[in-house]
Amino acid sequence: MRKSRLLGGLGLAGLLVLAGAFVWAAEPEIDVAEPVDPSSLDPDLVEEGARLAAVGNCIACHTVPGGEAFAGGLPLPTPFGTIHSTNITPDPETGIGRWSEAAFRRSLHEGVARNGSHLYPAFPYTHYTLTSDEDVAALYAYLMSRTPVEKTAPENDLVFPLGFRPLLAGWKLLYFDDGRFEPVAAESDDWNRGAYLAEGLGHCSGCHTPRNALGATIDDEHWAGGEAEGWTAYAINESNPAPVPWDTDALAFYLRHGWHPAHGVSRGPMAEVTGNLGRLPDSDIHAIAVYTDAVMGEPDAARQTAADDLLAAVENGRGSGQSADTMAAIPAAEGDRGAALYAGACASCHSAGRPQPYGGLDFRLSTAVHSDNPQNIINVTLYGLPPADGAASPIMPAFHGVLSDDDMVALMSYMRETFTDEPAWEGLEERVADTRSGAHHVSVRPADMIERAPGNLGAEEQPWRQD
Repeated sequence: MRKSRLLGGLGLAGLLVLAGAFVWAAEPEIDVAEPVDPSSLDPDLVEEGARLAAVGNCIACHTVPGGEAFAGGLPLPTPFGTIHSTNITPDPETGIGRWSEAAFRRSLHEGVARNGSHLYPAFPYTHYTLTSDEDVAALYAYLMSRTPVEKTAPENDLVFPLGFRPLLAGWKLLYFDDGRFEPVAAESDDWNRGAYLAEGLGHCSGCHTPRNALGATIDDEHWAGGEAEGWTAYAINESNPAPVPWDTDALAFYLRHGWHPAHGVSRGPMAEVTGNLGRLPDSDIHAIAVYTDAVMGEPDAARQTAADDLLAAVENGRGSGQSADTMAAIPAAEGDRGAALYAGACASCHSAGRPQPYGGLDFRLSTAVHSDNPQNIINVTLYGLPPADGAASPIMPAFHGVLSDDDMVALMSYMRETFTDEPAWEGLEERVADTRSGAHHVSVRPADMIERAPGNLGAEEQPWRQD
């Protein structure tokens, strides 16, 4: 009898704790608002919002490729199941057309929807919380100026019990810090502007920082590298693997144009990022570069000397008049299968000395080949760089139809040994097989272009650019 009472009391206490947690997790609903008349919006505010939406890369998650911009429905695979992005057009029934600015601001600053439900952190409010009220107002005006689209996103498919949104309140308690960006007085205006854009709307660490078992970024490994849509997001701190260290000028050029002569072209999700950032004024691009360069830090003398020697060797090779099949950095042994594959499939672009962005990068300069993780060079070899729609862009053929898994392993191994001083990659065979089979899913983007409805992203004119 006593044991039964004890168990009953513990059960009741547990129910009370759960009930209390549910009440604590609840957020109030914000009343619906009348749809905004687009003609009432300040054009300058809308234009500023377009630029800010480009920084946030909003179109990438909220648009299905080939579909209506910002209409949602894109499946976002996570370790916990699939989340589908929501409709953020001003449609009054299926979008955010009846969200007030206050409701929109709360979603960015607190991760709470208009109806009071907690938002999954696949929507990066952990970063957007840094955004000023003024910039939120501009974003709201921009989205309210878009074409309304009636579309309801599919239901999320998450492992039990993660479909129960009140649990997110506990996640937020552990990993979410609500608050606006605070400038650092000791740093320059450019540094602070760059930090505000990169850490806030730009949410760079969302891809470029490792995550823990619960999907939160690991603060102690800020910008130390992560993964995005099947691609490696390289470390952009002092451990960046690029053989030629980045500096402010190189970063600014890359972010503006989507390529750099010593680093190659943007690929995968980063292609959309650089495509969007092309809508920013030069001052903002420079500011992001200043901040990123500061996070990466100055290379030591030995690394800088090695980079200078490498650049000189590459430049001398371009002017040497050598043919493509004689420009490998290290002669291959006779009968080397990887060397033969390189000579037949790669050398005509990557060893012919043709300049970027339409020539192939000399692999001695390649971050992908120097990285500890071969995923990106596997991705681009198997799936190539598809051409942009209606614009000149870098392209590369996909080799998944002509290179077997054994061919890929031989080619990757040859490139690693020939163009770097790094040790051989481990687990290469399994990684190639998983990438080809789809067990490791990879999204493929045109280089330096926005795949998803670019014509509906922002203003036609871009007077703030100073090319």
